[in-house]
Amino acid sequence: MNNFNLTKIAFKSIQKNKFRTFLTMLGIIIGVASVITMLAIGQGSKASIQKNISAMGSNLINIHPSWGNTRSGARTDRSASQSLSVEDVESLDKDNPYLKAVSPVVSARGGQAIFRTGNSPTSMQGVGENYLPIRTLEIGTGSMFTAADVKNAAKVAVIGKTVVENLFTDGSDPVGQTIRYNKIPFKVIGVLKEKGENTFGQDQDDIILAPYTTVQKRIMAVTHINQIVTSAKSEETVEQAIASAEEILRKNHKITNPEDDDFRIMSQKEILTSLSSTSAMMTILLASIAGISLFVGGIGIMNIMFVSVIERTKEIGLRLAIGAREIDIMLQFLIESIIISLTGGLAGFLLGISAAWAVNYFLSWPVLITSGSIIISLAVCSLTGIFFGWYPAYKASKLDPITALRYE
Repeated sequence: MNNFNLTKIAFKSIQKNKFRTFLTMLGIIIGVASVITMLAIGQGSKASIQKNISAMGSNLINIHPSWGNTRSGARTDRSASQSLSVEDVESLDKDNPYLKAVSPVVSARGGQAIFRTGNSPTSMQGVGENYLPIRTLEIGTGSMFTAADVKNAAKVAVIGKTVVENLFTDGSDPVGQTIRYNKIPFKVIGVLKEKGENTFGQDQDDIILAPYTTVQKRIMAVTHINQIVTSAKSEETVEQAIASAEEILRKNHKITNPEDDDFRIMSQKEILTSLSSTSAMMTILLASIAGISLFVGGIGIMNIMFVSVIERTKEIGLRLAIGAREIDIMLQFLIESIIISLTGGLAGFLLGISAAWAVNYFLSWPVLITSGSIIISLAVCSLTGIFFGWYPAYKASKLDPITALRYE
């Protein structure tokens, strides 16, 4: 008997028990839909992370004070560490040939920005005049403050779109206006182009930039800096830039043993690798959990195929008696199992795409359906049909024709 006739027989058998077949498919449908949705969410998150980090500049290098155990044995947290100074910034700018730009960062958080009757809690970043190109930020209107403003600790500021919306509710032009931050007046000289949220859901437009000297003296009353941001001249020179920066900072801080470093240097590549690795692990975990329902669906197929074999024992005996081969009987039930599995898989795939779209639409979560997830879903469905359908099909092919014909 050829495969075409066996397929027709399998379809007729499925049509006779539509509701039972649907219930059998349900496990496969839910399993495949879960796997597709979880993979789409995982891949979408990974792509979003890569996009957002790349948007900050592929050559970006961040230098933070280290925290934890110090050389004296005391433990410090990140906010209390004061190991970075303006002198470090000047040394990096002067002596590191692989760096294109360097800027200190002094963070003032938890402050209140006020303009007339409008007010908004926001943060202020004290930075250098080279900060914008390092972080791939652009001025929308107005201008960035200059080196002279930094030197003179001028009370000028560049603000983000969210700050504009919260303070200038009447739609007036912010440039040239004076706002207050923690009761200190700042003249707005520029507005940043909209940046949106970053990977972690933080609003990048809810920010006020001012000369770091101004923030040090007038807001924070400190002499140290919280962070140094730099950009390498090219993506290929990032490693050399980091090595040179480590050497310069160790010399400045009189450190001979690298284990005693009181600073931490991270490039975008390291951050991307770390976050992508975490995202990949979560995707695998979620897909594995969703895959359990596929396994349960496969057991359902095996169970229903055993029931089908028992119900059609006389039919099997008759086929064997009139000359059907064992391979024909086995293929008949195996094809039926694969049809159930693939049909359920196709329905599950469509349900998974719909679920992924719903997650993206209602929760604004990034999703990405790749060709790999389609191939995996179809392959898994086929293998599930073969794996869980083979044993019932094998048992059917081994029935004794005489015993099968006598079966009641």
